[in-house]
Amino acid sequence: MRKVFVIGPEDLEKRIDIFLSRVLPKMSRSQIQKLIGEGLVEVNNVSTKANYKLKEHDEVVLSIPEPKELDVEPENLDIEILFEDTYIAVVNKPQGMVVHPAPGNYSGTLVNALLYHCKDLSGINGVLRPGIVHRIDKDTSGVLVIAKNDLAHTNLAAQIKEHSVNRIYKALVCGSIKEPAGIIKTTIGRHPVDRKKMAVGVKNAKVAETHFTVLESFKNYTYVEARLKTGRTHQIRVHMSYINHPVVGDPKYSKGKNNLGFTGQALHAEVLGFIHPGTNKYMEFKAPLPEYFERALAVLRRGLGE
Repeated sequence: MRKVFVIGPEDLEKRIDIFLSRVLPKMSRSQIQKLIGEGLVEVNNVSTKANYKLKEHDEVVLSIPEPKELDVEPENLDIEILFEDTYIAVVNKPQGMVVHPAPGNYSGTLVNALLYHCKDLSGINGVLRPGIVHRIDKDTSGVLVIAKNDLAHTNLAAQIKEHSVNRIYKALVCGSIKEPAGIIKTTIGRHPVDRKKMAVGVKNAKVAETHFTVLESFKNYTYVEARLKTGRTHQIRVHMSYINHPVVGDPKYSKGKNNLGFTGQALHAEVLGFIHPGTNKYMEFKAPLPEYFERALAVLRRGLGE
């Protein structure tokens, strides 16, 4: 698909990536920057950079490639599909399942399962991540929405970019939180030494905001509900560690050891709400706490496991 724009005086000196994300609201700025980086955006017949400042009468041509044929193998893996239509699929991802393939890990992922169960997925994110609009970590369980066509993908990506998606998590954290609720607002970016971790207040960090409410308090643990106002990588895990209440079982941001049976972080994406890209109506989905999480809470409620 090819789109052509001629720049008028009202858009002089604007960055080309910002201009394109405005005139193409169904595409995120990161998607546009990716296309620019692949040489698929030209100004006056010459490939450009994302920070190019527009001039009057510039002719901007954007070429959106057809989705590549997927070469990730479908696998008949057991996944719980909460909802499905021609636009989206909503799934309850189990703890321990990686969302999409990566070098050295091309099987057993949610994408492999989706390719078997759904057949049609959007191709915007390429061969290895078809349909994936947002992610949750391997050892985080809960609700994910999957795009089944490119229109749904760009629509959902725009909602996530605007922070209008309702995302509610449940977590069991270390220590006793004294306040009934709180707001954690910092910046989060890639850790300067350990590139697999995120950190607060580092270079090139972005604003991150988490609202939490205490649901139950125990001697050495607290059961909380966390609402994301932004969606940074590892946000809840980093923020709870930042206030000295890391998520139980978290291998990156706590010691990871626990006597409650958690093999990964005790974090569950319980609620996901968004505007359906086809009907334009709000929909909300809820995934119940996994059985191992309920068992751990039952143990704590009996005064054990402390």
